[in-house]
Amino acid sequence: MNSQQIEEVLEKIWTCRESNENRLSVIKGKCKVAMTPEILADLEKQDLVAYNQDEILLTYKGKRRASDVIRRHRLAERLLTDVLNMDVNEIEPRACEFEHLVVEEVIDSICILLGHPRECPHGRPIPSGKCCRAASQAVGNTITSLDKLSVGEVGKIAYVSIQNNHDRLHKLISFGLTAGVKVRVHQKVPTVVIKCDQNEFALEKEVAANIFVWKDNVTASVKAG
Repeated sequence: MNSQQIEEVLEKIWTCRESNENRLSVIKGKCKVAMTPEILADLEKQDLVAYNQDEILLTYKGKRRASDVIRRHRLAERLLTDVLNMDVNEIEPRACEFEHLVVEEVIDSICILLGHPRECPHGRPIPSGKCCRAASQAVGNTITSLDKLSVGEVGKIAYVSIQNNHDRLHKLISFGLTAGVKVRVHQKVPTVVIKCDQNEFALEKEVAANIFVWKDNVTASVKAG
């Protein structure tokens, strides 16, 4: 059983667990790799999985390895959508290829580039890495939601949370409001109005609360004009 096959199985166990589904029969039906008794025995021998009647569970070692795979996959999805502007419905095959080709250092660089996103484009959590923890210790509350900025403050978009699958957020992403873009708050009442380049967007507060930015301390005090 090669490394890629192992990672495919662990990834599927992880994603099924997110849906509170640990039954071996269900996971077998969703996994691309044929989960034969020999493969399952090999995973158990490597201390990656454990059994509980019809359930298959990840061990501590299995969770760590699966977490790394999930992190690579979901950061790849963010890279493909946020930077390469690919349609979210077309990214899955490429993200699957990507997750097996990159090392941790490259993934951390991508994570930093994207502003340490917490969710993939489908709203599923991205496991944090060393770079995320280091950034959290270094910047404290530097990342904040857009609705928390004052009029005149500038922020660079770190990530857009679409956990609630808000249609307006998807539309804003299609307009280019993605990771790395700088925005200035122009007004906050009755709606949040932001300026981006020569464009102006009016956002409901619920939408603004789901856009997270790095506060630009240099230009934060500049008034909108």
